[in-house]
Amino acid sequence: MTVTLFATILTIGAMVNALLTEAIKKMYENDHKEYSANVVALADAIIVGGLGTAAVYMLLGIPWTVNNVICLLIMTVAVWVASMVGYDKVLQLAKQVEVITPIVKQADESEDKEK
Repeated sequence: MTVTLFATILTIGAMVNALLTEAIKKMYENDHKEYSANVVALADAIIVGGLGTAAVYMLLGIPWTVNNVICLLIMTVAVWVASMVGYDKVLQLAKQVEVITPIVKQADESEDKEK
């Protein structure tokens, strides 16, 4: 497996895994059931990263060597970590913007009152 192919599968896999994880989490929330986001993301990563990489191997005719199987396992972990880090960072940014926006508005309003 080339570095370019690995990066491409990782990028697409992380995006698909993050979306699938969010969909499953919403389903659990709607059913009022408890869940562990990390475990859901891991289960999705095994499916998306592992099966996705296996599908790419079959479609591109890549042989099933020991090195390629190791890359498949590494891809599963990489997709899991990338999707969790990416989603958590986006969520954290959204929460920070939500908290900062009222503070900025209050500061602007107090400056307008002083003038």
